[in-house]
Amino acid sequence: MKKYINKIFILGSLLFLGSSCESDAELTTLKSVSFPSEISVSSNTIVLTEDTAEDQALLVSWPSVSFPIEAPVTYALQFDLVGDTSGSNAWLKAKRIEVGTDVLSKTLIGQDLNKIAVDLGLPIDTQGKLVVRVEATMDRKIYSDPVTLTITPYEKSVVFGEIYMPGAYQGEWNVDTALALTAIAKGVYQGYVTVQPGYGPVFKLNQGRNWEQYYGAGATNSDLQNMSTKDFALPGEGSYQVKVNLNTLKWTATPYSWGIVGDGTSGGWDNSTPMNYDYQTKTWKITAVLVPGNVKFRLNNNWTINYGPKNTTDGIVYLDDPGAHYVGEGGTYEITFKINDVDPATTGYPPTATYTITKK
Repeated sequence: MKKYINKIFILGSLLFLGSSCESDAELTTLKSVSFPSEISVSSNTIVLTEDTAEDQALLVSWPSVSFPIEAPVTYALQFDLVGDTSGSNAWLKAKRIEVGTDVLSKTLIGQDLNKIAVDLGLPIDTQGKLVVRVEATMDRKIYSDPVTLTITPYEKSVVFGEIYMPGAYQGEWNVDTALALTAIAKGVYQGYVTVQPGYGPVFKLNQGRNWEQYYGAGATNSDLQNMSTKDFALPGEGSYQVKVNLNTLKWTATPYSWGIVGDGTSGGWDNSTPMNYDYQTKTWKITAVLVPGNVKFRLNNNWTINYGPKNTTDGIVYLDDPGAHYVGEGGTYEITFKINDVDPATTGYPPTATYTITKK
């Protein structure tokens, strides 16, 4: 009887292994996937200038790609020199721009396309050729056929200067101590401000630390009008990135707030506690009650841009680092965060920032 049982066991095992091999063969066979049609660009010949740096320069559009599995598809753009798209090192030097999930177009403004062209080595003020293709990713990566672009890049001017923002956020209007907005491009200025509870949102924009020449609101709140007595107004309480364009006589205010997050803070890991911007020292600050636990810094209450330290002694935090500052004793702490993010939209966020966490 034992002999028969052994034979049945061996036969069953062979059948199972045979079945598994057939299943594996089916699972490792990938169905061919490709772009159903060509990608399109708004223009194949583009002359870039500093005066149009913030205007739309290129729109790339593409068809939806269908994979065998029904799931979201992530798209990206790749730009490269024509000569670097063949051979064993093809596309290895390409500039890649993440677009998003199930997004079928991407617009690039002049300064962004210019940076790509210059970084890839196109000569300034001379026509040069780049190629662009679309990457689609799900269970694998596939690529569209490339499209050739003829681009004339410009050399970005070294800009200096400031304009000033006296307003109710100061508590008392004072042009001598008002926020200075720094030049980030020709005629374009940027800075950060916090409107605290009890302080008003209105302000003016001055060419110097005086009232000899200033701008107030024009036809709309976002229009600059020379020597207008009508005040501009921020959306309300909170922190903002303010950008002023004297070329177009327009200004914008975008919600922009660094905060503390972690199990040592009142919001835990889910909700940042916003900090206030001290425009005179260019430092983000908060006085907060902490419990024993961890503290990190992140922007606009999400994890897209965040900083963490490698230890609790150096006072340095690193972009997208998993580390956190551990607070061993609960109590009231004064916390500061200082970052050189003058023009993150163009140059990105710096690899490091500095901070302090001091028990009061």
